Amino acid sequence: MATKRKTKGAYMISSVAEMYEIHPQTLRLYEREGLLRPSRSEGNTRLYTDEDLERLEFILNLARDLGVNIAGIAIVLQMRERMEEMNRQMQGFVDYVRTEMLTRMQQQQVPGTGLVPMRRQVVVTGRKDKKSS
Repeated sequence: MATKRKTKGAYMISSVAEMYEIHPQTLRLYEREGLLRPSRSEGNTRLYTDEDLERLEFILNLARDLGVNIAGIAIVLQMRERMEEMNRQMQGFVDYVRTEMLTRMQQQQVPGTGLVPMRRQVVVTGRKDKKSS
């Protein structure tokens, strides 16, 4: 679904309903079911941010284009959030491994500080053994 927004900011429920051609009660239902979490003004008016609208577009895509019901949408959103969290954790682990590898590689460049201490091989050249007679 193409984005129908033109500016950044917070949108009231009537504006959002008009932009996406849905009834305001549908937005209230999505909020009641926990699918959307708009912020509130001091006067308790629902205010939808750009992030809320992106989430709404995803919800509407599931409902309109794929025929997913509210319970299914909730499951898909939960799975999506879990996958995003797992991705963040995996990225953190990759960053940790990368840092650890770089640290260890730098340590190996300094003699005697590697993971396993290595003896330096001494090579003596120009020396001939003489046989005793």
